[in-house]
Amino acid sequence: MAKLRKPTAVTAMALAGALLLASCGSSGGGAGDGRTLRLWHYEAPNSAMGIAWNQAVAEFKKSHPGVKVEFEAKGFEQIQKTASMVLNSDGAPDVMEYNKGNATAGLLARQGLLTDLTPEVTKYGWDKLLSPSVSTTSRYSAQGIMGSGNWYGVPNYGEYAMVYYNKDLFASNGVKVPTTPEEFTAALAAFKAKGITPLADSGAEYPAQQYLYQLALSKADRAWVDAFELYKGKADFHDAAWTYAADTFADWVSKGYIAKTSSGAKAEDAGVSFISGRSPMFFSGSWWFGRFKDENKFAWGTFLWPGSKLTPGSGGNLWVVPKNAKNKQLAYDFIDITMKKGVQNALGNNGGIPVAADPSAITDPQSKALIGDFTTVSGADGLAFYPDWPVPGFYDVLVSAVQKLITGSAKPDDVLDQLQKAYDAGIPR
Repeated sequence: MAKLRKPTAVTAMALAGALLLASCGSSGGGAGDGRTLRLWHYEAPNSAMGIAWNQAVAEFKKSHPGVKVEFEAKGFEQIQKTASMVLNSDGAPDVMEYNKGNATAGLLARQGLLTDLTPEVTKYGWDKLLSPSVSTTSRYSAQGIMGSGNWYGVPNYGEYAMVYYNKDLFASNGVKVPTTPEEFTAALAAFKAKGITPLADSGAEYPAQQYLYQLALSKADRAWVDAFELYKGKADFHDAAWTYAADTFADWVSKGYIAKTSSGAKAEDAGVSFISGRSPMFFSGSWWFGRFKDENKFAWGTFLWPGSKLTPGSGGNLWVVPKNAKNKQLAYDFIDITMKKGVQNALGNNGGIPVAADPSAITDPQSKALIGDFTTVSGADGLAFYPDWPVPGFYDVLVSAVQKLITGSAKPDDVLDQLQKAYDAGIPR
């Protein structure tokens, strides 16, 4: 999704100052006197990625003792909305985390704002560490369509959406953990009957549209995904899958399973609702896992959306090197460090999904389960990317459309019309 994402984590963060000081000297990889690596990412410090990237910075310092590292923490939404402008200026960083997909990394690649990393991918052997399903979002055609062409980004983790659930709330309210679509609906009704809104949600940012997309995916197949995401066929927003999704979402709002007040909520609000113990369930991405592991004060677990073979997910966000980056070799060296086993193992043991870890080094039971579910989904070709990826600007269109479903200001059929119009207008010609 453009994360919808993106996640994550994915909350807006204030700009941070330089983290590391420098001395003089040089060391390997093109580092030179007075050189500076400018790094941007939007992961929370206590998220799995934030922990791993901090370790990567520390290891980069050791191997490049004469290099200054300037890190700026950016909000997901902030980078999403300003990337094209910033990267087309002298203010571009050397390496940054960016959302994958046609509407984001694909658009920047098509605009000539990203460095073609194909030679570096071969040189460092990154392609050998990434499975085909994970590397799909790394490569883009001349039209900015993912899955083929040159490499414009490198993911070093995987991600997917799942249902997070509060085990204590389920137990205290006598609600069965669902394993089928019927049981899932019954669980929603059971919590509402107790006066509890069952689903944490956010209409002003990505979570709500991921609920909508997952509902559609539960009635879809791989050909449907390829038509929608990769233009391998006609995407029809009035087909059975999208119609079921919009109708069901609106129905859940009317029944109180999703709060009408969530129309103006941000992703952080939804996440905090789950962390605080108010919400029994929250459907969102694995980028929340490390934070929940750190902050939840109750017993909790996860399960895949019942009855669906497909789930939103992909390789993680990309490390990209802007075309205007001043120290590209340093950027390549940093990316390579994030692919090393030490950083990958740290990622895996803190709630992330590594792509090149030593399996025996992952010792945390919850993390093993998280990685196991990802392996199951990706191995069954079940990663269905994110709903905002296909065309530029679709993220904001989805936010508007789903907010209308939450507030009841538009009928499902009208919302689907809005999506179809924006999608058709955005397809690269």
